[in-house]
Amino acid sequence: MRNELIDVKYKYNNAFASDNKLLGAIKGHEIDITLNIDRPYPPVLRRPDYPSSPRARESLERHIQELIQLGVLRKVGHNEEVEVKTPVITAWHNDKSRIVGDFRALNTYTIPDRYPITRIQETLTQLSKAKYITSMDALKGFHQNVLMPKANKLLRIITHCGIYEYLRMPFGIKNAPSHYQRMMDTLFPTELSGGWLISYIDDIIICSDSWYLHLERLARVLHKVAEVNMKILLKKCNFGFEELKALGHIVSGLSLGI
Repeated sequence: MRNELIDVKYKYNNAFASDNKLLGAIKGHEIDITLNIDRPYPPVLRRPDYPSSPRARESLERHIQELIQLGVLRKVGHNEEVEVKTPVITAWHNDKSRIVGDFRALNTYTIPDRYPITRIQETLTQLSKAKYITSMDALKGFHQNVLMPKANKLLRIITHCGIYEYLRMPFGIKNAPSHYQRMMDTLFPTELSGGWLISYIDDIIICSDSWYLHLERLARVLHKVAEVNMKILLKKCNFGFEELKALGHIVSGLSLGI
């Protein structure tokens, strides 16, 4: 069984990323943002950068360079017109940091996308007869979604070291979960309606009642993932388990726990 699983993973190895330097760029699902106001935009959408400590500035500079290398950000030139700029903060957790755009003002003027998000409790009932379960996680899921040029210009951030433009969908903007869920639903319509695939934002769960059917379904999903240039983070995958933790729950074909 192990060798058969290895064969499937090897065949679709271009669906996986082994580290954070191999970010996908999903094809055919570019993201747009529509505002409910016309130009000229109000001053609240052109705010200055926030003051920060030397430690936060150093961390911010490091994250910006990483995001530029990943193709998530680009530096805005001095001769480019800037109509919208959002300040950022450096958020810390257990001595690890990340940059967070304060998109509250932009979100206020963004027309909401009310596309439904998968309900976890209802979805997990699909696992009630599963003997084999696989869970996968898209690498930096939102950052794999390419933005349309108009959206790029609305998603510019201001920092102590200049103005940068998002080329990929950032975390924290209104409609990001809806955009991503629609993309996944569009990519896997038959699999989702068949009841054996669960998609909750960037989490993917495959369930089957036999091993060879599970391999077949895994191959089918990985084929589509590779086809649109999505990348799955290999180290966060769990393949063919009878019980595992997914979506914050311990799930198996026999039980569901916290």
